[in-house]
Amino acid sequence: MTDEIQRPDPTLTAQQQATVDQLTESELKAIDKALLSNATDRWRKVAMVIGSTMMHLPDRVPGIPDVFYAERVRKLVEHGLLESQGNLTYMRFSEVRLAPSAPQRTES
Repeated sequence: MTDEIQRPDPTLTAQQQATVDQLTESELKAIDKALLSNATDRWRKVAMVIGSTMMHLPDRVPGIPDVFYAERVRKLVEHGLLESQGNLTYMRFSEVRLAPSAPQRTES
């Protein structure tokens, strides 16, 4: 068993923020939709939801880091589309699931 040091997710660098600032409203909606499609009614690690989203987002904008996707997850939680447990600033040590009012997708 390893004693992994838990560190909060880093913030966006100036260059990453500049790239993120170029995203259109439709690109943000596509990212949010993809994040929601990778969440289920069961708890999943935020890092897993983000990784799956980044791998399978068809029109993924290059240069957008995982920490930005983590920011979008926090916004989805704030808007009541996802529920969370744990501290969302630690994507590897927190979990999310679809909120009961969100469109349901069950795990296969």
